[in-house]
Formats: sequence, C-alpha cells, structure tokens
Amino acid sequence: MKIEEIKHPLPPFTMEKALEKVQLAEDAWNSQDVKRIASAYTIDTEWRNRITFINGREQVIAFLQRKWENELNYKLKKELWGFRENRMAVRFEYEYHTKTGQWFRAYGNENWEFNANGLMQKRFASINDLAIEESDRKFL
Repeated sequence: MKIEEIKHPLPPFTMEKALEKVQLAEDAWNSQDVKRIASAYTIDTEWRNRITFINGREQVIAFLQRKWENELNYKLKKELWGFRENRMAVRFEYEYHTKTGQWFRAYGNENWEFNANGLMQKRFASINDLAIEESDRKFL
C-alpha cells in the first residue's frame, strides 16, 4: 500500500499558509520542471485549462511538456485572490513568446481545491492571451 505524499502547507489555510502555497506554486511553475510541478497534484487530479480537460498527474506532465514546447521564455506571477478552508482563488499573469517570436501576456484566474495532505485535487483555469511587443514585457 502506497502512502500518499504530503505537500505543506496543509489546509485549512490561514492567510500566511495561503500566501506561502501560492508562492510555492509560482516558483514551481517558473522552474518549468514538470515533475516538480506535477508532484503538487493528486494522482487523480482534475484540471480545466482553457478548453482542455486533464485527468491525472500523468496527463498534467504531458500537458506541461507540450505547453513549454510552444510557450518559450515563460515567466509567471501569481496573486492570492481569496481562500477558505481547503480552497483558493488565484489571479495570475504570465508572458511568453512563440517560436515565431511573437510575445504574449496571458491573464487569468484559477480555482484550487486541496486534499487533507496539501495536494491540489482540482484546478480550474480561465486564461486569455494578449499579443504584446517585446518592449512591452513586464516580467524580465
């Protein structure tokens, strides 16, 4: 029998723990280390990312590998919007460019739900992209 991983901080969240969880997520995503990122999610995690539905950690890994084949020089900033018990709402924006050199800034919101061990079991993301000039980048 496999013992489920634990990912601190654990719910129920306080302001301090919620801010720490958001910062840990931002740091992981900016690393672009897909295994590190995926380890924060339950084995059977449920995602909606734009119009893509993802089920399970293995699909998360495959999704992120494809993402960063197309979204180059990725840089993300997350901000806690609100939290309650084992759930959080997060606002984010990130910048990247495509292989053709076109820069984008993506804006969005995520709703997160964690299990008792601090692993994210649900992630629902709504994201919009805005084409920008390289000179308009905020995250250098």
